[in-house]
Amino acid sequence: MEVIDLRSDTVTKPTAEMRKAMAEAEVGDDVYGEDPTIHKLETIAAQIIGKEAALFVPSGTMGNQVAAMTHLSRGEEVILEAESHMFYYEVGGLALLSAAQTRTIPGKKGFMEPEAIAQAIRGEDLHFPRTGLLCLENTHNRAGGTVLTPAQIGAMAQIAHDRGVPVHLDGARIFNAATALGIDVRELTAPVDSVMFCLSKGLGAPVGSLLAGTKEFITKARKNRKVLGGGLRQAGILAAAGIIALEKMVDRLAEDHYRARLLAEDLANIPRLMIDPKAFPTNILICSVAKLGISAERFSALFAQHGILTNPTSPTEIRFVTHKDVSEAQIRITSNVINQIVKAVNHF
Repeated sequence: MEVIDLRSDTVTKPTAEMRKAMAEAEVGDDVYGEDPTIHKLETIAAQIIGKEAALFVPSGTMGNQVAAMTHLSRGEEVILEAESHMFYYEVGGLALLSAAQTRTIPGKKGFMEPEAIAQAIRGEDLHFPRTGLLCLENTHNRAGGTVLTPAQIGAMAQIAHDRGVPVHLDGARIFNAATALGIDVRELTAPVDSVMFCLSKGLGAPVGSLLAGTKEFITKARKNRKVLGGGLRQAGILAAAGIIALEKMVDRLAEDHYRARLLAEDLANIPRLMIDPKAFPTNILICSVAKLGISAERFSALFAQHGILTNPTSPTEIRFVTHKDVSEAQIRITSNVINQIVKAVNHF
């Protein structure tokens, strides 16, 4: 049975060119600063993202947590959007690793009203923790890959900066955001002090993310990465794939967005499925099965019987993520299977 994996763009396989580059990579001990391929990747990444320096980390979660550790002092408070990845999916790392308190703000498609941010930033009071960091997310995972514009990021960041609070951007899929908006990614990262982005999602590398910021920030972050066990040795094997990801895989992200739109349009035509194709501008779709009378988990299990893998994100919602290893033909197969399953469910 052919498997069509729509659970996440993290399931992408490295390209043949990546595998070849990994096999031939020039390497050294990165803890000693001697891996030339790591140096090359970090230099390219900093230039592309518009920051002074960058640091290779094994995962996006590590990148976000290293950023928080570097920005924060123990006992400070972090402001995040209520459905953000850093709050929802990173195992309480802010509390565990940075001894930070979290303060969440409900957002709309990942956007927090600047007035709400201003109200959440603590004033000087003996009883209050100091507000130490504002965290943003673009694209926003749980909102369905929605995109923050440069104006929105700038408005939120300005509120924080006016009050002396640094801003970190979880940009795991920042290149998807830039592609959807048709702009240079640096327009999205310019307002923030640090940014993390992933190589191992839509860009197709097997492992790795980058954390970027000022040279001083990255020097401190490197030590925090070491604390977390992220001091890597001959990591150029991984960096070689990351270089190809940045140089050759960014431009093709538009294909993933196109295929997501095709799937969304097909799903919108299936009775009792609820999805607004216009609500999902990138490669992530969220569809409600509430009107079908079965749970999202059960519906996802029915897909799996046909070789289609998806992730339920709530009792009534299923997420689909397109990526380079899902073809347009597979999107059509997926639509047909879902239509058949819905007809069967409706029949009973």
